[in-house]
Amino acid sequence: MATRGATLAADRASRREDLLDAADRSVARDGAGASMSAIAAEAGITKPILYRHFGDKSGLYAALAERHTERLMQVLLRSLASGGGPRERIAATIDAYLRAIAAQPQIYRFLLHSTEAAQAAEVRGQVQGFVERLADLLATGIGRELGLPPGSTRARVWARGIVGMVQACGDSWISSGTPRRAQLVEELTDLLWGAYRDAAGQGRSG
Repeated sequence: MATRGATLAADRASRREDLLDAADRSVARDGAGASMSAIAAEAGITKPILYRHFGDKSGLYAALAERHTERLMQVLLRSLASGGGPRERIAATIDAYLRAIAAQPQIYRFLLHSTEAAQAAEVRGQVQGFVERLADLLATGIGRELGLPPGSTRARVWARGIVGMVQACGDSWISSGTPRRAQLVEELTDLLWGAYRDAAGQGRSG
């Protein structure tokens, strides 16, 4: 019985992933206008079946948000842990973020900027949770590299400022297509590295 239950759970999880794949395709094609009907049609099922897996539209959006924020977090974690000095890691992490949102711009816009997604509390929670987790990771790294005391105000403020700045620049870049990604990475890295270098050289704590 336990084996049968485990098999059913695995089948359901696999089916859920298939449905999220269909939702990804629908959003990539239709953008923020992707409807439950279109997603169900993309998956080759009826809307009631889609609702049975996700509860309602908000549940589906929340599942999409969880999927993509977790994938993005893993990409950024690998960049933050990459070799090289601080400047190289800054550039690699910014580039990884921009590459990720450029690979699926419609999904990025849908989750962060569509009215329907914004109205779903679960989606807001997923996105905000991602931002907070990333800022906490950056704060830890900043504190370690600059020799700041645990819980440093500077590390916390800088981390949240960096996340907000890169996200805002990414929004503009996705919309306008300019400047080239490499140039945007270079400009943002120069800006951030100047502050890092000065703080490390002066040995200031906070």
